Amino acid sequence: MTGSLPTRTLGTDGPQVPVICFGAWPLGGGMGEVDARTGIRTVHAAIDAGVTFIDTAEMYRTSESTLGKALAGKRDQIFLASKLSGDHSREHIREAIENSLRQLGTDHLDLYQIHSPKPQWPIAETMAELVRLQEEGKIRHIGVSNFKAAETRKASMHGRIQSSQPHYSMLFREAERDPLPYCRENGIGVMAYSPIGRGLLTGKYAASHRFGKDDTRSSHPSLTHEVRAAAAEICARLEPFAKENGYTMAQLAIAWTLANPAVTAAICGAKTPEQAIENARAGEWRLTESEMAEIETLIEGFSPGV
Repeated sequence: MTGSLPTRTLGTDGPQVPVICFGAWPLGGGMGEVDARTGIRTVHAAIDAGVTFIDTAEMYRTSESTLGKALAGKRDQIFLASKLSGDHSREHIREAIENSLRQLGTDHLDLYQIHSPKPQWPIAETMAELVRLQEEGKIRHIGVSNFKAAETRKASMHGRIQSSQPHYSMLFREAERDPLPYCRENGIGVMAYSPIGRGLLTGKYAASHRFGKDDTRSSHPSLTHEVRAAAAEICARLEPFAKENGYTMAQLAIAWTLANPAVTAAICGAKTPEQAIENARAGEWRLTESEMAEIETLIEGFSPGV
């Protein structure tokens, strides 16, 4: 039996979605190998916990094919999102959407997002093709990922942008300046990704930790020693607060992201059923203004990504 989570509206007049979105990047092996059987069990655990919002992408290796197997017989329960990761030519957009639909075992996507701006292809032409896909019923809503406010504004001139997917956590807070205010002012839903700082805000990793060679975090340019040290300090300061409230450090990081009024949902990746269930429970924790103020005091000066 499927559990339930609080829901929010994804953009003006948009669909209701759970506050926790299952991020399917780890399923493809980007953070270390995940065998297909474990991946399927992880997706099922998330759905059973009420996480009926799933985000993947063309570039997430084997993620879409694993999801296709996991969603067999369950597709009608899910708000399913994917992203256009390759080039933005009309030919590639057509190839990408058909490939995603085939691998995911569905005839439509609830949300299709432009993964990142690519100025070499005019945004007017990219949006025109996505609007055609809407008219054909292959996608329901159009979103953007890694777009700043100015880029989102340009895309919005050529079609309705329902959602934006920025990088946002207490470790990396640039989105508080751009694009979160723009999204809130313009009724664009926000799906914040990496709310636990690519795992650094779980409290499991010391600043000296080294990820395996099959984990993209081992060479990720944003995970400098300074950032790792700051994350370790944030966790040391906040883990007692989380435990006092009956939650884990990872759940606190997710709840903190969800406390921003511009955020609709937090995209949380998982490699095991246990992680998926832990992430889902974070959606139940609604931090008060006084708790948020206390957290800000505890972590002041330890967000290098501001």
